[in-house]
Amino acid sequence: MDLAYLRAHPAHLPTFLTHQRIRETPVAGGDICAAARLTLDDGHSVFAKSWPERAGRPVPEGFFAAEAAGLRWLREAGTVPVPEVIVALPGLLALEWVEPGEPTPEAAERFGRELAGLHRAGAPAFGATWSGFIGALGQDNTPDDGPWSRWFAERRLAPYLRRSVDGGALSDDDAALVEQVIGRIGEFGGDEPPARLHGDLWPGNVLWGADDRAWLVDPAAHGGHRETDLAQLALFGGIPYLDRALAAYRESWPLPDRWRDRVPLHQLHLLLVHTALFGGGYRDAVIQNARAALGGPERATVDR
Repeated sequence: MDLAYLRAHPAHLPTFLTHQRIRETPVAGGDICAAARLTLDDGHSVFAKSWPERAGRPVPEGFFAAEAAGLRWLREAGTVPVPEVIVALPGLLALEWVEPGEPTPEAAERFGRELAGLHRAGAPAFGATWSGFIGALGQDNTPDDGPWSRWFAERRLAPYLRRSVDGGALSDDDAALVEQVIGRIGEFGGDEPPARLHGDLWPGNVLWGADDRAWLVDPAAHGGHRETDLAQLALFGGIPYLDRALAAYRESWPLPDRWRDRVPLHQLHLLLVHTALFGGGYRDAVIQNARAALGGPERATVDR
């Protein structure tokens, strides 16, 4: 099987893998999926993701279709590089292989400018026309005209707060603190029309390529607030040269007043997803960000 054949016959890929007709090398693929580099007969490689047998349950319906739709939508903007979708099947996704490289200040600055271009491409509504996932969890993408603050509270904060409490990761007192944020969300300002978002842009989903560019992978793409993507870039230690990327972004598209103060609010979505998925190990981060969003002493630091 070569790349041309694979593009013409994507449904044949599982059969070739089953009969070991393609060289398969495991690679790091995150916390949810199994990942491999597939080397084809013509020397090309593709990156393949599948639902691992160890998951103990079948792949959620539409899981890989949602990622494929998001990748194609982001790629259509023609700004930040996004891997081409080569195969999208119910249990398998194969993408253009991106040769890894090292982050550089120049690549970070280019990424900032290109991310501004992606966001400017916009979206017809908050949400998307396909069913959403973030990690292994469903995410309500029902299109909504906004305003952003109400949509974010109802679709991106409250559902994962409920799941976190139901799963025992957060207590009722913890939930009451986050509910204060939800109840006051209209006070924080910054409402904007929907931007074209990656939607799960923590540093692990920025792939630094050998071409000296930053590629977007593993999206939970949808129309949302551009500050959400930027805030997520600062999580878990932040991307390399974050200050350079943000400065280049702001030169291309200035941010509204008080954007720094809203960083904890925007980060709260992904942190609640983590408590819902992985448990109480992320509780302290949720509490700290909720207090910071309400104006407490804890402040997320980004480009101070």
